[in-house]
Amino acid sequence: MPLVEIIMGEQTDDATLAKAFDYVVQIGKTPIVVNDSHGFYTSRVFGTYVSEGIAMLGEGVHPRSIEVAGLKTGMPMPPLALQDEVSLSLALHVSEQQQADMVAEGKPIVVRPSYEILKTLVNEHGREGKKNGKGFYDYPTEGDKHLWPELINLYPPKSEQPSQQDLVDRLMFIQANESAKCYEENVVRSVADTNIGSIFGWGFAPQHGGTLQFINAMGVSAFVERSRELAAKYGERFEPAQILLDMAAKGEAFSDD
Repeated sequence: MPLVEIIMGEQTDDATLAKAFDYVVQIGKTPIVVNDSHGFYTSRVFGTYVSEGIAMLGEGVHPRSIEVAGLKTGMPMPPLALQDEVSLSLALHVSEQQQADMVAEGKPIVVRPSYEILKTLVNEHGREGKKNGKGFYDYPTEGDKHLWPELINLYPPKSEQPSQQDLVDRLMFIQANESAKCYEENVVRSVADTNIGSIFGWGFAPQHGGTLQFINAMGVSAFVERSRELAAKYGERFEPAQILLDMAAKGEAFSDD
């Protein structure tokens, strides 16, 4: 991975930041500066991509269609295969820890739609991902990996499937919108860091120039309009970030100027 997130704590001073920045450059990596928060930046947004793919499975979208849509976005791997690489058991642990943290902080619990599916595959079927040779895919000792045949029995595909464009848009918009929220919350400090971090951090479709540039290229107003369409069909997680609503009203775009 070519990116390193330098995390600023509440008491991190400029001298410490400068030393960390210099070190990252010396080891041939690209640094971005991120403020401390749950999931930081790259893990937080990357998680929305794989989670959305898993959510589609639970909705009755055929797993092959999910993976084809993932490749059509320009992402380096489709979401189910990528979750296998990272590991289902790790994602489950992170989700449960985040829920516990929210309870401890007195915040409302936000559970991603992928949670119950991860819990079923890991706890009931022992499918932890590529590391134990079985996740959303099977990994035979001889031959290529292939989608676990039992998936379509656990989560039967519906007779009417959504359009590939809807699937592609869901995978792209969920990432771009979450990136906008990170920028709005000052988790990331600049538009440039947000875009660079998305490409070098988790491989966000590089042909778009980054998550915020994806919004710019579409036009903030058009992005907001499509986000609301997706929210009406697939859930409030697609509701556009407040910063996007404000920018659309003013006819603005993301810029570091």
